Amino acid sequence: MLPDCLSAEGELRCRRLLAGATARLRARPASAAVLVPLCSVRGVPALLYTLRSSRLTGRHKGDVRPSYPALSRASLPYPHCSGSFPGGKCDPADQDVVHTALRETREELGLAVPEEHVWGLLRPVYDPQKATVVPVLAGVGPLDPQSLRPNSEEVDEVFALPLAHLLQTQNQGYTHFCRGGHFRYTLPVFLHGPHRVWGLTAVITEFALQLLAPGTYQPRLAGLTCSGAEGLARPKQPLASPCQASSTPGLNKGL
Repeated sequence: MLPDCLSAEGELRCRRLLAGATARLRARPASAAVLVPLCSVRGVPALLYTLRSSRLTGRHKGDVRPSYPALSRASLPYPHCSGSFPGGKCDPADQDVVHTALRETREELGLAVPEEHVWGLLRPVYDPQKATVVPVLAGVGPLDPQSLRPNSEEVDEVFALPLAHLLQTQNQGYTHFCRGGHFRYTLPVFLHGPHRVWGLTAVITEFALQLLAPGTYQPRLAGLTCSGAEGLARPKQPLASPCQASSTPGLNKGL
């Protein structure tokens, strides 16, 4: 049964669980930050995603989209149709990663999220160069994604996925990445929404679900989408805690 994630009790529980990690991570430098917007769409708890603009090319200064430089483009299953969280690189003028995430969200979506609506920081993830990307969880309240006016230079579309959708096992899968014909690593993917959610965005989504729906979300192996290979990989080990830092070989700033 889906817990009441948007209740005052649910918010307080999450804030308490994240408090220690949030204090530590806000005091540390990072390369980039993203906002994980928890919202209510017609009364239904959901996470808000963006579809990055197809006009973005190269290494845009705020670009934290899926990036797998060690793999051929043909091996990427969803290069142009995946959901992202709003976010980008930290600016020297930003006070900390929370301010980076809030600033980028305002610039990308025109959505001003007050700092007091930030619940806390989820466990950071790292790209192959060990650049740190910090997810910032915030409650943004009732929202109609279609009412937002995103920056067309950065965002093509805004959409929400209900937590109930993300928690259904038939909408959960894994993407196996190969290089030179050899298995390299496995990342989660969330399916059957307006757009697939994969890469680092899916990893962060997994962290958020473990926090918001403890005992309800269990990472499962659902399939294989590795170019040129068939078969099933071993199931991922459950993540210890969404509050702990994790450095997994092969994770990129794929948001």
